[in-house]
Amino acid sequence: MDLAFELRKVLETGKIIIGSKRTIELSKTGGAKLIIIAKNAPKDVKDDVTYYSRLSNIPVYEFDGTSVELGTLLGKPFVIAALAVVDPGESNILALAGGKK
Repeated sequence: MDLAFELRKVLETGKIIIGSKRTIELSKTGGAKLIIIAKNAPKDVKDDVTYYSRLSNIPVYEFDGTSVELGTLLGKPFVIAALAVVDPGESNILALAGGKK
């Protein structure tokens, strides 16, 4: 699966929430379908996202790159440590849920 293509597809046709704080909020409430976290995200962010997503049964995918690379993939001029997919739109991004958790 081409993660960059699927992320762009979600940006165009679905809904993504960007940012650690908002992603953690969504993992607490169960409002996300998938959470993607950068490999170099701060430990406290990773721990919170992992803990709350397990409670809410939301799959977590660890992006095999830095937060800078994740921001670049999304076409954003800033780092992105975590993001939540709320609506996948026409993408197949939820297939990542069967991958790393």
